[in-house]
Amino acid sequence: MTSVVRSTLPEEARRVTCEALQDTLVDLLGLSLIGKQAHWNIVGPRFRSIHLQLDEVVSTARTYADTVAERSSALGVPVDGRPETIAKAFSLPAPKEGWVRDGEVVQVMVESLEAAIRRLRERIDATEKSDPVTQDLLIGITAELEKQRWMFDAENFPREG
Repeated sequence: MTSVVRSTLPEEARRVTCEALQDTLVDLLGLSLIGKQAHWNIVGPRFRSIHLQLDEVVSTARTYADTVAERSSALGVPVDGRPETIAKAFSLPAPKEGWVRDGEVVQVMVESLEAAIRRLRERIDATEKSDPVTQDLLIGITAELEKQRWMFDAENFPREG
């Protein structure tokens, strides 16, 4: 299929870069869904502060998802953010169904953010030569998700057990 938008990148660089962007889009949309699911179902003494913190993660993930999708489009590759695509490709830890205790929400958010960050760092490496502009975007996303992970991780100090 011929691209509607011509890329400024050579074909192989575009392929590597847009694969990294698509995978990042899946993680970001998934993080926004995890955050909202936990936001709606959290219970416990830290309900309010974590409830509000979850909205920060959702807002961050949604904003960056839009930026990532637009970067891919600018490079001539349409993204796929359809629900069935996200459901099929998504693999971050998520909260259980129903009410979830505040400590469990914090733990699942730490685990989800850590997994997303680990994969982002792999994509940062993958895009180093193919597209430094996209690499820079992924670095910025990683920094923000690391900040969110730190805030959640600090919620469970001292560690229980």
